[in-house]
Amino acid sequence: MWRVGVGDDEVTAEHDSASSPIVFVCAHGAGGSMSDRGMLAVSRVMREQGVDVVRFNFLYKEKRSGRPDPMPLLKKTVEAVVARARDELRPEVVIIGGRSMGGRAASMLAAEGFACDGLLLLAYPLHPAGKPDQLRDAHLPKIQMPVLCLNGTRDALCRRDLMDAVLERVGPNWTMHWLAGADHSFHVLKSSGRTDAEVLAEIGEASRVWVERLARVAR
Repeated sequence: MWRVGVGDDEVTAEHDSASSPIVFVCAHGAGGSMSDRGMLAVSRVMREQGVDVVRFNFLYKEKRSGRPDPMPLLKKTVEAVVARARDELRPEVVIIGGRSMGGRAASMLAAEGFACDGLLLLAYPLHPAGKPDQLRDAHLPKIQMPVLCLNGTRDALCRRDLMDAVLERVGPNWTMHWLAGADHSFHVLKSSGRTDAEVLAEIGEASRVWVERLARVAR
């Protein structure tokens, strides 16, 4: 367990080791935490694919608040945890990203040219639920690093036709992977004929292929 300084405050971070030179600094979603079920599942599946994971809390979660920090502070927290991961682990490859809001914060850093090797977005929140007119896409075409974005086809925060339109404006650095039948939490209905475990396995396999390609380029 690490304590990471963010300005005059500190957040908690946890390193889940796969004894790998590749590290994924993974941020949680707005309603979650570094130790919620979704984050632990992502960490497990990534480690099974040979990737170290660093999970962490944003400041508002450390303070037991339900109100997310302003975006500049979310980005500052990601930067601080990445810096600590580099110091502690000396990785060869650094990937930033995370679930929903955490991935969005990392994507905004990536659009600003933050130094890392790739961006992994899990359930990117393209728009608020029920508000498809409020797109969070303006910065996405500015991202130059390799991107893997995984969203479910039932994601209420990422209507597929709207994301498809965004993808026409991004570069070849983007890889979009749709998870059939999955919602924003990567949950599938029994009627889909799939299980949540199968969705996680698909996430792991898609991530493995992307990470292997990323590592070859980065090295």
